[in-house]
Amino acid sequence: MHLLIAAAGSGRRMGGDRNKLLLSIAGRPVLAWTLEAALAANRIQWIGLVGQEIDREDILCLVPTTVKPVEWIQGGRTRQESVQRGLAALPRDAEHVLIHDGARCLAEPSLFDRCADGVAKGEALIAATAVTDTIKRVDAAGIITATPDRSELWAAQTPQGFQVAQLRRGHVEAQDQGWSVTDDASLYERLGWPVKVLDAGPSNIKVTTPFDLVVAEAVLALRSSD
Repeated sequence: MHLLIAAAGSGRRMGGDRNKLLLSIAGRPVLAWTLEAALAANRIQWIGLVGQEIDREDILCLVPTTVKPVEWIQGGRTRQESVQRGLAALPRDAEHVLIHDGARCLAEPSLFDRCADGVAKGEALIAATAVTDTIKRVDAAGIITATPDRSELWAAQTPQGFQVAQLRRGHVEAQDQGWSVTDDASLYERLGWPVKVLDAGPSNIKVTTPFDLVVAEAVLALRSSD
């Protein structure tokens, strides 16, 4: 299974001016934890790191000596463009691909393997977590307009997995139509293509704010003690 890791994150919501994936959690950069889990997954055989040139040296220093190939891929101006470039850089024999946010550093090897197994069966899928809060829809004035049924709500995460040829067709269509999407599952939704959810559990958070760093470090400490 081929894996693309989106590694072009910024530090704006962290209050910093550097790639948040290079910030430290439990003594190691965020991305180092992500890479460790991906490399430990049995089903992952090739990894493409999609990032910006300014971070290239720092990110490649995190790649351990391994028998699995890890390649650098120059990212684009948006996540959507970065994924397109990642798809173009896949080995010619790639039939299926997982796409993962480098900031989801708590993903475990078993999650990558479960996603890979589903994609290999021909499914398009995303890791996700059932929403436990009551969600309110509000208007521009901050007034509640609706309360969606919580039983139908899932928080979309990564990895997300697809057939390479179909995902490439989807990105061509998005480019032709001028669509802008924040993840590949949204692209499939617009095209009417089915995508399943795979329960990732509660810990697969995305490190976005300083508070997330605290939570991630606590989770890693708990895993270490176990």
